[in-house]
Amino acid sequence: GQLPSAYTEKDPKKYLESYVRTYLEQEIRQEGLTRNLGAFSRFMEAASFSQGGVLNISSVARECAVERKVVESYFTILEDLLIAYRLPVFSKKAKRRIASHPKFYFFDVGVYRAIRPMGPLDRPEEAEGVSLETLLFHELKAANSYLSLGYKIFYWRTADDAEVDFVLYGKRGIKAFEIKRTARITSSMFSGLKSFLKEYPMAKAYLVYGGSRRMREGDIEIYPIREFLENLVTNL
Repeated sequence: GQLPSAYTEKDPKKYLESYVRTYLEQEIRQEGLTRNLGAFSRFMEAASFSQGGVLNISSVARECAVERKVVESYFTILEDLLIAYRLPVFSKKAKRRIASHPKFYFFDVGVYRAIRPMGPLDRPEEAEGVSLETLLFHELKAANSYLSLGYKIFYWRTADDAEVDFVLYGKRGIKAFEIKRTARITSSMFSGLKSFLKEYPMAKAYLVYGGSRRMREGDIEIYPIREFLENLVTNL
């Protein structure tokens, strides 16, 4: 993750787990934001499975056995404390039916991994793929804020499941980003960006992946993740 102490502590995993416990005990209990710390703890774990996904509050409520209205208030608490973000869908002048629910992200990759339980039925690459997507989201968010670029950040998803991970919209233009952890590129990875470019041909599109070669597919720039992050400001 991006918490500085995670890089200086001897046991980063233990530190991050302690960070989550401290947050629950100090921020939630001491501030009196909820009377049921156990329910909130279950909610945090259930919410971790929504990381990088379209948020379904009813599903999270069923998973942690808490009423839907209470879960909605829990998500509001996370946002108020800047512990998590809900990312809205991009719908400017949409020609196709667009999804209505936001995507969800905890504020830090390491904290997300500390909260998310892993077991025999969980594939590591699923959590790792979402982690990479989360990392890029926070880098985009930080650069946009620090440099005062003026973008609003969205994701894009149509009713027939064409999707782009992140869309930046502002006076500097429209930028669309798709993130893939794999080092091997396949044609199906471009489908969301190509659909987006049909709707918004003035946009600049980027596929960021886990390989080492910089390439191009039509109007789509293909960047290795390390190179993209090193040149992030240039691409914004």
